[in-house]
Amino acid sequence: MTLEEQQLRDEICRWGRSLFKRGYTAGSSGNLSARLSDGFLVTPTNSCLGYLEASKLTKLDWNGVAVSGDAPTKEIPLHMAFYESRSQAAGVVHLHSTYATALSCLEDTDPEDTIPPITPYIVMRVGRVPLIPYTHPGSADTGALVRARAPDHAAVLLANHGPVVSGRSFRDAVFAAEELEETAKLVLLTRNMSVRRLSDDLVAELNQRRKS
Repeated sequence: MTLEEQQLRDEICRWGRSLFKRGYTAGSSGNLSARLSDGFLVTPTNSCLGYLEASKLTKLDWNGVAVSGDAPTKEIPLHMAFYESRSQAAGVVHLHSTYATALSCLEDTDPEDTIPPITPYIVMRVGRVPLIPYTHPGSADTGALVRARAPDHAAVLLANHGPVVSGRSFRDAVFAAEELEETAKLVLLTRNMSVRRLSDDLVAELNQRRKS
């Protein structure tokens, strides 16, 4: 095992514990992955993010086929859709976090912009987040639906399910997932209030800074 792989295994376990302890995921919900120089690491099926073991993480080849470790999460299609569509993606975080999942269940959530631009940070760290139509967890259909949106979006919200967020590193994906959840919380806390959204011009300026 290379030093790169061992460090990434440890990082996945460390951030998994952090997410679990802070209530971003519960029980055996959620799954994490990261890109290696020779494949990918993903969390095993039915594993709790708070109690991951580095040696038991699943290693996948470039085609998403498990080559070592415990049996992988059934949500591999979600993760591979981002890696195949975004060459810059080096980490993917899928959570069932409370507020983002709540937004994914509301009938009036805008399917093209589920997390309105009410703070600069959601724009800079996540960008526009579309809603993916409902599919059963682990369905192969989910990958195709995500793949259709992933080239233009670093994150998506799965209807009645929760967020999936990619990043240029595994840590960046974690930070972006946290930002998405905290902004979803603000959206719901200010629901039915007169909210001052960032203007289209400000959003465009922030997007330009994010790309530079």
